Amino acid sequence: MARWFSENPDKAWVEKFFLIYSPLWMLAMAVMVVTGWGGEWSNTAMLVHAIAVALPIVLVPMLIAGRRTDTPWHASYWLKANLYLAIFSFFGNYFGSEYFFDVLGMVYVYPNVSTVLDAALVGSGEQDVPLIMYFYTHAYFMTYHATANIVLRRLGTARLPGMQLLFPIFVFVIGYAWAWMETKAMANPLIAENFHYRDMARMLAYGSAIYATYFIASFPIYYFIDESRERRWSLVQTAAGALSASMLTFFLLDFATHWVGAL
Repeated sequence: MARWFSENPDKAWVEKFFLIYSPLWMLAMAVMVVTGWGGEWSNTAMLVHAIAVALPIVLVPMLIAGRRTDTPWHASYWLKANLYLAIFSFFGNYFGSEYFFDVLGMVYVYPNVSTVLDAALVGSGEQDVPLIMYFYTHAYFMTYHATANIVLRRLGTARLPGMQLLFPIFVFVIGYAWAWMETKAMANPLIAENFHYRDMARMLAYGSAIYATYFIASFPIYYFIDESRERRWSLVQTAAGALSASMLTFFLLDFATHWVGAL
């Protein structure tokens, strides 16, 4: 029977929480964009906001898990999901942002943000990655991965003919959809002074497909974390999965650069 949520109750309730929290972090971001606070707040205030956006993804499941599951905290899905997302988000910012700067034409302008962290040898080094992006990305990727799990599960349990061939196509479509929507939502006139793409039309058409390589590499791995109650992943396996997705993304980004050059 087709289903939206995992048969593993320890995973199902966490995915439901992720869905509930998604519009809340989006609202927090929207308020900052509409008010222009992102260009006015101090470095410390921006860090507090970023941490406040990401912290509930860890803190709320940690606090309510005892009422939802009898799984020990160190074996719980909420911890593994956050570990995976933290590692993959770190890669996406520390290394992946350099491709966005130099290949996809992304521009960050945050003179009020002085705490930065990015790769020393990858990329031209002309731009820095604000530390706040690591926390915001954790929230973004939480929503993207949770919704991908739910849609892929629904399609996978619908017993469609040729599902093994259709699965990678579905992964790309979902990944491209999120990449396109994020690009369109974030690069808007309200925050153009802080964040924009040099060529928005080409970024939406081609850059979104390159951004989708993150999810082509990651969605299939993340999907299987604790999908079965009988085959739970360890924390080491989860970390290995996130690192594998990161390395696959690294290859795909570099291959895409050979193909399209700089947008």
